[in-house]
Amino acid sequence: MTIRVLLADDNEITRRGLTWIMDSSPDVEVCGEAVDGEEAVARAGELQPDVVLLDVRMPRLDGLESIGHLLNLPHPPRILMLTTFHEDESVRVALRAGAAGFLLKDTPPDDLLRAIRDVHGGHSALGPPVARRLVDGLADRAPRTDPEEGSRIASLSPREHEVLRLLARGLTNTAIASTLGMTEGTVKGHVSSILAKLGADSRVKAARIAYRAGLDDQA
Repeated sequence: MTIRVLLADDNEITRRGLTWIMDSSPDVEVCGEAVDGEEAVARAGELQPDVVLLDVRMPRLDGLESIGHLLNLPHPPRILMLTTFHEDESVRVALRAGAAGFLLKDTPPDDLLRAIRDVHGGHSALGPPVARRLVDGLADRAPRTDPEEGSRIASLSPREHEVLRLLARGLTNTAIASTLGMTEGTVKGHVSSILAKLGADSRVKAARIAYRAGLDDQA
């Protein structure tokens, strides 16, 4: 199956670069482009892409304001936000509005393609710098680990503790696999088990629990 992607960015050079990245992958293709949020919504309604790669800052209708319009289409796409800025509040607004992921534009091509595949598959995708800053912000407003969370963390195996610690630092599955010397498939299995044991429905929530427990600070 080929994943059809709509690019929405007001910078032509950026669109060309992203198109080049898409063209390098056999399972991802660019089905259309838009230069602002209004055009992105119109083109998405016409082309029915699987994923919209949506810039945060665009004229007329910006990316954040476009999310609701895109998700209200008869065939709503999965939305992956892109930005050149470390904007913590934009990340929170985008995720609350229904975006499936948030990456910086300097994300390596392989990681970008992986994120597109992840959001198309129904998962979330946060670049490591974005995840780290988001978790920091959440933890600053949250209490420390309560007894129930402590019990859930204690139920993790030693290997799951290691995976959770690296996940809390914002590492991707590929980076975790490389660090721990295991396959990416094995890491995915550990992450699924970790989410189930912690009662977390996303990597960000699991990372927040780990952060409160201080696991990300462990050597």
